[in-house]
Amino acid sequence: MFASSSHLSPGLWTLAWRRLRADRVAMAALAVLLLFAAMLAASMSGWLANDWADEIGVHYAPPSFIGAQADAAHRTAEPAATEVPPENPLDPLKDVIRELRAEMDGASVAAAAGGEAGAEDSYGIADPLEKELAEIRGMPSGAATHVTSEKKTTLPFGADKWGHDVIKKTIKGAETSIVVGLVAALVATFLGTLFGALAGYFGGRTDDFFNWFYSIFTSIPYLLLILAVAAVLQQKGVTTIILILGLTGWTGVFRLVRAEYMKHKEREYVLAAGAIGGSHLGRMFIHIFPNISHVALVQMSILAVGFIKSEVILSFLGFGVPVGVVSWGSMLNEAQNELILGKWWQLTAATGAMAVLVTAFSLFTDALRDALDPKLK
Repeated sequence: MFASSSHLSPGLWTLAWRRLRADRVAMAALAVLLLFAAMLAASMSGWLANDWADEIGVHYAPPSFIGAQADAAHRTAEPAATEVPPENPLDPLKDVIRELRAEMDGASVAAAAGGEAGAEDSYGIADPLEKELAEIRGMPSGAATHVTSEKKTTLPFGADKWGHDVIKKTIKGAETSIVVGLVAALVATFLGTLFGALAGYFGGRTDDFFNWFYSIFTSIPYLLLILAVAAVLQQKGVTTIILILGLTGWTGVFRLVRAEYMKHKEREYVLAAGAIGGSHLGRMFIHIFPNISHVALVQMSILAVGFIKSEVILSFLGFGVPVGVVSWGSMLNEAQNELILGKWWQLTAATGAMAVLVTAFSLFTDALRDALDPKLK
């Protein structure tokens, strides 16, 4: 008697998931990526860092500046009294200076006692801020400080030159940079995989055409190529940056995928699929592609990292995100000038977030490549 139930062998992705679960580094990297994904979803939905553009701190406020803002507000609201330097008994002009000070003090007292809001001076010009200044002068010593400082809050990671919270700015910038890097990497990987599959599988004139197309793109320096595409599109925005990077970054994926398809199309499992009536598309993307998917994943990881750097270059040269949109590239562009003044916190926030994301993404992609590699089965 034969057993009625058959034992099915696990599939490719089931085996890959088992290997990933056994890799602690891969699971830690996946946890970091899921944290960034949750932060990205919260930022895009408006639940997090939606008010990043509000001025809630002192300009160039350092991290954890508890009390510094109150001192700055106090200095703004209540200027210090003019210090009178000690008189030099040998100064021949001391009598003249004493008389001028007396005349100035007398004029100030007279103006404070008899001046009214909108009073005209000796030239017949009224001061439009006389009433507000009189009210500020009449406040108690702590009132003006309270009015100025209640609008400022303590920022754990400081503020930029406009008083924006650097943490919220980094989170909002992550939204733009991650979307640009991932979507552009997906576009470039899709184009490179499609072109490489067609060229490597069919060969002949199809291969010659894609090789000619590949040679045109690689003959132009990459920086000049993306600037040329940016000049043709002549629009600033996230979608434009994605198109610029995606349409110019597929060449590396094409070269590797083409080589893999040329190698796999002559193997027994592909020939057997053709012998039983399998179509060309089925052999290309159902039989061959799962066995070379780790190549595409590794290339997508490398492209995502490179596209984040390319976004920095485009933002620095004026072809990046428009005014009013923040990204890690625009933050680094601002941070290069702040670093000269000793303001390091915006540079640290942007580079730190970028380093954590890139490292986690690379580690997880390498582990996924090893899990999907058919040689390791």
